Amino acid sequence: QVQLVESGGGLVQAGGSLRLSCAASGRTFSSYAMGWFRQAPGKEREFVATISGSGDRIYYVGSVKGRFTISRDNAKNTVYLQLNSLKPEDTAVYYCASSRARIVVLLRDVDYWGQGTQVTVSS
Repeated sequence: QVQLVESGGGLVQAGGSLRLSCAASGRTFSSYAMGWFRQAPGKEREFVATISGSGDRIYYVGSVKGRFTISRDNAKNTVYLQLNSLKPEDTAVYYCASSRARIVVLLRDVDYWGQGTQVTVSS
């Protein structure tokens, strides 16, 4: 069983920045791919970014490339998502996810979800 706890969401103006954190329980954190997904009101949950267990593979959805950065600290069992140049369309609940797959892009590959953290970007 893996427990994921997100933090760092909030309200920010367009152009601002936030840093999301996801702390994971368990002793095998480095063996899990980690990812961030988001769900806006009335929309389906979508992939945002993923990082492999060792950090050697990183992928982003096109709409956040160059603005968001995913990283992980395996010594702290934590994955981060730095959100820069935020836009109103980035408003959503952001979810941390873990997977035993090499990377996690598809919802069906997620083994565990966090509870989510709200990010609201005002115009």
